[in-house]
Amino acid sequence: MEVLRPVLVNIKGRIYRKTSVKEECYDDEDDYSCYGTASDQCADEPCDLHAIEQTEKGFCCALDIPSVLHKYIIGKKGETRKRLESDTKTSISIPKQGMEGPIVITGAQKASVASAVTRLELLVESFRRKQPFTHFLSLTLNHPNIQEGFLRFKEEVLEQCSQDVGVDASIFQNPAKLHLTVGTLALLSEAEVQRASELLQQCQDFIRDLTEGKPLPLVVSGIEYMNDDPSMVDVLYAKVQVKGGSDTLQVIADRLVEHFVAVGLMVREWDRVKLHGTVMNTLFRKDPSAEDKGGHGKQNTKDREAFDARNILQRFGEYHFGQFELNTVQISQRFSSDCTGYYSSAGEVTFS
Repeated sequence: MEVLRPVLVNIKGRIYRKTSVKEECYDDEDDYSCYGTASDQCADEPCDLHAIEQTEKGFCCALDIPSVLHKYIIGKKGETRKRLESDTKTSISIPKQGMEGPIVITGAQKASVASAVTRLELLVESFRRKQPFTHFLSLTLNHPNIQEGFLRFKEEVLEQCSQDVGVDASIFQNPAKLHLTVGTLALLSEAEVQRASELLQQCQDFIRDLTEGKPLPLVVSGIEYMNDDPSMVDVLYAKVQVKGGSDTLQVIADRLVEHFVAVGLMVREWDRVKLHGTVMNTLFRKDPSAEDKGGHGKQNTKDREAFDARNILQRFGEYHFGQFELNTVQISQRFSSDCTGYYSSAGEVTFS
C-alpha cells in the first residue's frame, strides 16, 4: 500500500522538502526501478548546490557520487536511469562498472538539468541510508588502566556468573578495542573519507575551547543495559563520565554529531549521545569483529542468543573499571586494527 507523507531530506547540509512522496518497499534488492514520478520527487526549491554549466548544446552538471551507489541510479535493466531521463528530458552519463568518475547530466534546458540533479540526489540519499556504516566517530577507552579493570571484570564475571544462561567468554569485548561510539558514518569513497577527516579538523577549535586545551579526566564506573528485560540482554555497557561531574564530554559528543549531521555525513538517531562503552555484546558470539552502532535503540537481533544479566547487574552494578585522561577523538574504520590493536584511524584531533 502506498503511503503519502511529507519528508525532509538533508543532502550535504541543505534541507529539501519532498511533498507527496511515495514510500516504496524495496523487497527485491536488485530492483531499483520504482522511484515515483517527477511531480512526486522534485524538491520545492531549485537546485543551486552544483554548478550547471552552459555548453554549445545546452547545459550540463557533473556530480561526484560514489561508484557503489551507481547501480541504484541505473536500476534493473537500466529502468531507473531511463525513467529519470524521460521525466526530466535529460541525458545521464554514468561511468562503466568498476570505474570511478563523475555522473554527468546534460539537457537542453537548465531547469531540466537542475530537476534531474535534485531527483538524482534524493534517490541516492534514500539508498545511502541503507548502506552499512563504514566508519564511526570514537573516543578510545582502551587505556591500560581501563583494559586492566575490564580484564578483571571479565575474569570475575566468568568465575561468578558463567552458570547463567548465555554468559561465556565469547561475548566480551576485545580489551584493545574498548571505545565509546559518538556516531556512525557511511563513507563510500576516499573523497568522502577525506571530507570527513577535514570536517573533524574543523571541530578542533571548539573542542579545545571546551576542554581548555587539556585532556579530559574520565571515570569508567558502573554497568547498565538498554532493553526492558535484564534476563534477556544483548549488550551490556560501562558508564563513562568526566571526573567531578562536568558535562564537557557530553557537550563535545553532541556538538560533533551536530556538525556531521549538518553536512549530511551522519544521520541523527537520538537527541543526545549515550556516553557508554560496550563490554559485553552477543554479536561477538559468532563474530568477534562485530560492532553495534553504539546507540540505545533496537539492535539487530537476528540469530542472536541473549544472556541473563541479572546476577551480573546485582554483583557488578557499581563495578569500577578505572580512570584515565582522554585526549583524542578519531574517525575509526570499521573492521580494522592498527598496531596497538585499536581501530585504524582515518583522522583525529586532540583535546590539548
